[in-house]
Amino acid sequence: MALTHVITGAGSGIGAAVARRLHDRGDRLVLVARSAERAADLARDHPGSVTVVADLADPASLDGALADVPERVDTVIHSAGLARLGPVADLALDDWTSQLAINLVAPAELTRLLLPRVRAARGQIVFVNSGAGNFAHPHWSAYAATKHGLRALADALRAEESAHGVRVTSIYPGRTATPMQAAVHAQEGAAYDPSRFIDPASVATAIVTAIDLPRDAAMTDVSVKPGPR
Repeated sequence: MALTHVITGAGSGIGAAVARRLHDRGDRLVLVARSAERAADLARDHPGSVTVVADLADPASLDGALADVPERVDTVIHSAGLARLGPVADLALDDWTSQLAINLVAPAELTRLLLPRVRAARGQIVFVNSGAGNFAHPHWSAYAATKHGLRALADALRAEESAHGVRVTSIYPGRTATPMQAAVHAQEGAAYDPSRFIDPASVATAIVTAIDLPRDAAMTDVSVKPGPR
């Protein structure tokens, strides 16, 4: 039986790689897009998928946007993210609030709204975190704070939802060749060579493996690091 997956960040990077993998094998996708134009692009790229227009920068917009989501959802995959770097002394208030909204508050709110559907399927929540969810380097304070918070959200949710049969997985990719990584390099003033980093398809493999794991086990915290070169 085809599974139903709700995915954020399906337009690029890791989210796009996961969406392609699941669509190609015949699963049903519900893709969250920030605008009607973006939703049209996703629908064209993934025929038969449902699109939901909601701006994760405004988590309050999620509440009224989920009418077309099926009553049973097997997986929610939180892949959208924003990274703005800088020393604490220079980060503006919006650098903090925008990253908190997209990277932490929106996943928490979308999870809350979809939990009845995920419980009905005894499904799974997957948070695409980051190596920054485990430690923070200089200039990464705001982004790392959101990812540390996302780890805490996942840990608490896992304990709370175990009785409902819901699995919760955090994926911690190292630096991955995505448009976000290119933007990070621009902020760092560094040349960007995608061949030096993890292919998004490799992270997608880890995510799909966690989803497909038999029900007698759970992959809770998965680090995906660059392999030897």
